[in-house]
Amino acid sequence: MGLLLGAADEMIYTHVPVLLDDVVRLLAPRDGELILDCTVGSGGHAAALLHAAGPRARLVGIDRDPEALERAARQLAPFGDRVRLVQANYARLETVLDREGVERVDRVLFDLGVSSPQLDDPDRGFTYRADAPLDMRMDPTEPTTAYHLVNGLTEAELTRLLRDYGEERWAARIAHFIVEERAREPIATTGQLVEIVKRAVPAAARRHGPHPARRTFQALRIAVNRELDALAAGLDAAHRRLAPGGRLAVISFHSLEDRIVKHRFRQWEKGCQCPPGAPVCRCGARPSVRVLTRKPVTAGPAEAAANPRARSAKLRAAERLAEEPVLGETRGE
Repeated sequence: MGLLLGAADEMIYTHVPVLLDDVVRLLAPRDGELILDCTVGSGGHAAALLHAAGPRARLVGIDRDPEALERAARQLAPFGDRVRLVQANYARLETVLDREGVERVDRVLFDLGVSSPQLDDPDRGFTYRADAPLDMRMDPTEPTTAYHLVNGLTEAELTRLLRDYGEERWAARIAHFIVEERAREPIATTGQLVEIVKRAVPAAARRHGPHPARRTFQALRIAVNRELDALAAGLDAAHRRLAPGGRLAVISFHSLEDRIVKHRFRQWEKGCQCPPGAPVCRCGARPSVRVLTRKPVTAGPAEAAANPRARSAKLRAAERLAEEPVLGETRGE
């Protein structure tokens, strides 16, 4: 079910999200269009896009976090029934659109990763800077928490998780220390896990760079929420439902996310997937987007200084082409 908001129509918000001006510039929403915010969060991007588009633009906002939807409802209340908010994983965005009676969308935004309010609430277990239960679920109704992974995976499985999702140099050593510690007692809190990681990472490596537990926490959060699988599915679904001339923008915060986005954009822009040199296209695929950002847009010095979260943000955008694929055409030179 969506949340139908109040009826006023003026822009009242104070939270300034990451790369806000660049998102509005690249998506360039127009009056009367339908905007899909797949990670509506606190509603900052959504409010700016609605304001820029004009009084007849509408928005469907998705988030898996019910607390985020409550914040968004307050933020977006001035836009009234132009906004629908739905609790869902954006991997299922086509189901959401079907239920809302929406066939095509004109502008789509993904703002990935964990939000500042989630990090600021220690009880959610996302941060390594406070002691809290090992949770890390964006949707608190999901059954699997970080506690289950830390205490249930084998040493080999933990090593792969930390290496693949955290790009952690010391993955095997951290996994070994975790398994040794949990044999004595379950690892139940973020504070316990942080101390284990600190012991596992050699002192010389701890003296430089980010917090030694950052990559471990990133890896667990990605695994708990199945973020990379959801991103791939969500991007493909958004691409299918994007109207000709519509635009899609994605803000990512680490290389694993950005790699998926970059690959998808290149694949859609290239089109045909037949073997190189084949005289006839048999796959039927043609270029379906025009990439608007040859290099990702990043925060300028002022924004990076004012908002530390913006320092790692990368924004990519693409525009849907109007041409439909044609089967069996001879390739051009």
